Amino acid sequence: MTRERAYFEASTLREHGRLSPEHTPEVYHFDRAMSLMGMRYIEPPHIILRKGLIAGVEYPLLADHMSNYMAKTLFFTSLLYNNTTDHKKGVAEYCANVEMCRLTEQVVFSDPYRVSKFNRWTSPYLDKDAEAVREDDELKLEIAELKSMFIERAQALIHGDLHTGSIMVTPNSTQVIDPEFGFYGPMGFDIGAFLGNLILAYYAQNGHADQTNDRKAYKKWILKTIEESWNLFQKKFVELWNKHKEGNGEAYLPDVYNNSNLLSLAQKKYMTNLFHDSLGFGSAKMIRRIVGIAHVEDLESIKDASKRAECERAALNCAKTILKGRRQFETIEQVIEHIQSFDRD
Repeated sequence: MTRERAYFEASTLREHGRLSPEHTPEVYHFDRAMSLMGMRYIEPPHIILRKGLIAGVEYPLLADHMSNYMAKTLFFTSLLYNNTTDHKKGVAEYCANVEMCRLTEQVVFSDPYRVSKFNRWTSPYLDKDAEAVREDDELKLEIAELKSMFIERAQALIHGDLHTGSIMVTPNSTQVIDPEFGFYGPMGFDIGAFLGNLILAYYAQNGHADQTNDRKAYKKWILKTIEESWNLFQKKFVELWNKHKEGNGEAYLPDVYNNSNLLSLAQKKYMTNLFHDSLGFGSAKMIRRIVGIAHVEDLESIKDASKRAECERAALNCAKTILKGRRQFETIEQVIEHIQSFDRD
């Protein structure tokens, strides 16, 4: 990792903070030569969201807060709001964060699908499962499409690593941190990262259940949060689009999309594609957390290796089928049903 990542972290925090100040810690000072940043101290009782999910803590405002953050940061840095000149300036600046992007390309879209010294999994339990990923031609064709989209599609200024370890929470507050992977990329990569990590947390719950808490109620809360996060995001994103449809955005010019029926059709197509992108990227993030280099504490903290592998296998099989069949899903409710079908509760 290069020192320059600190510059892009500070820049993304500032831009996302301008757009969603209630969910982004303020940057007070940044010295590029020293790679030194002074920013808001996120005070206790804030904790990393992943820690709370492992502990079984419910966050009633999480879906509302994260849908706010994603809708605002993604819409206002896209061509739905900005003109082409301003958008290209942003893209050009963030092209210099190429080394962080290349790291993502390797660990998310390449290594899990080949023999790599960096890959690891719960062996010997998942040896065959990891091999199956490497030998799945259909999966490789789909992941190639997502990799190309990640590299080529400068859709919005994304966080680039929006998993549950990059979010600090209390029951009343949500703060998004660590956007050092920020760049202009596909919106679905951020949305998918968040939803995919919630799905991993769901499957991990069976490994954290005990005689005092079977985690069944908590699993329902996670599924509800996944459902609400997408539905609220979609609603808020389209509301922003409608509010600014006569503005400077050059993706859908008002004198071209000049009647409500046509605009509605364009929005439906756009959001359907974004939904499928999010499912694909979320699934890719799940797969890499099970058979790639970097895993998640939700699963790693399950001490019984056999039990951990059982949870991981369910998550892996779910992710593979969603990735390959993502276009068949029309609603998040259908995805929830699919997730539950792999859960051996």
